[in-house]
Amino acid sequence: MPQSDRPRNTDAYAQLGRKPFKRSKSHFADRITADGRDGWPVEPGRYRLVVSRACPWASRAVISRRLLGLEQALSLAIADPIQDDDGWRFTLDPGGRDPVLGIRHLREAYDAREKDYPGGVSVPAIVDVPSGRLVTNDYQQITLDLATEWTALHRPGAPDLYPEPLRAEIDEVMAGVYRDVNNGVYRAGFATGQAEYDEACRDVFRRLALLSDRLADRRYLVGDTLTEADIRLFTTLVRFDAVYHSHFKCNRYKLAEDPVLWSYAKDLYQTPGFGDTVDFHHIKQHYYRMHTGINPTTIVPLGPDLAGWLTPHHREELGGRPYGDGTPPGPVPEGEHVPVSGRPESPPV
Repeated sequence: MPQSDRPRNTDAYAQLGRKPFKRSKSHFADRITADGRDGWPVEPGRYRLVVSRACPWASRAVISRRLLGLEQALSLAIADPIQDDDGWRFTLDPGGRDPVLGIRHLREAYDAREKDYPGGVSVPAIVDVPSGRLVTNDYQQITLDLATEWTALHRPGAPDLYPEPLRAEIDEVMAGVYRDVNNGVYRAGFATGQAEYDEACRDVFRRLALLSDRLADRRYLVGDTLTEADIRLFTTLVRFDAVYHSHFKCNRYKLAEDPVLWSYAKDLYQTPGFGDTVDFHHIKQHYYRMHTGINPTTIVPLGPDLAGWLTPHHREELGGRPYGDGTPPGPVPEGEHVPVSGRPESPPV
């Protein structure tokens, strides 16, 4: 599709808050499975996971990949948090091209899959390296498949993030978290009127109160180990005070003002596989500079102070086994470290 005929990405961001918000379904929902039933079999080195560290939906996949030890099997491309008219771009890489896919914009992989595809280009996305074609942008399914279909490539000691006996409960918890928290903050932030905002904001804090009650005497959302449910809640909580409280007007109180949720979020942040994937600089740059419809000045606030993320949480007193019978992931692979500018400073002793 000629670039002039494509939807302008920056124009879409400028319309935020001016028309009713509705999250689009993933257009490309093929699955990469052990048996390859959709034509995409699990194979080490064949696929590339494209993410933005700013995006909570993409961050789910980054955390899952790290916890499961899939770094060598599934390579990682990190897009610039600031997009141009053509969307997610690889300007963080030398020459402005992804070194594996050889493309400047993720849209090129979308176009290789479906010529003249008119829709939005989203992350996370998994691209077939040999063909350069997009395989899937189904953010709800990608992490579930990493946990259940890629098991032959998991590291020794990888946790079971979606244990079969607990799936019904995990699904139920995740449904409420998605509706009222993950997507709820966006419904509030991009609301076009007071009533729409009021309803969404109330939903956010009603669900947060329920989650706080649930986590008051248990370390994790379901069972006594980390699961997919914790990953999905964490990616919103870690952005809450830095972005959603102010930028999305979800400001009845800060995460740091709820003792249970704040301790829970810190516990996860300090667990290998979670905080070592979080880049607060990328998060703030994307939300405040790209969402011009609700922040036309593009001013990025200096706060909040991030040092609290490294303070004691005492959640270990509740018991629980983060990785079940397994072990923590190893060191962060070379080239995937979060820059110092994106990490909180250690609090003074």
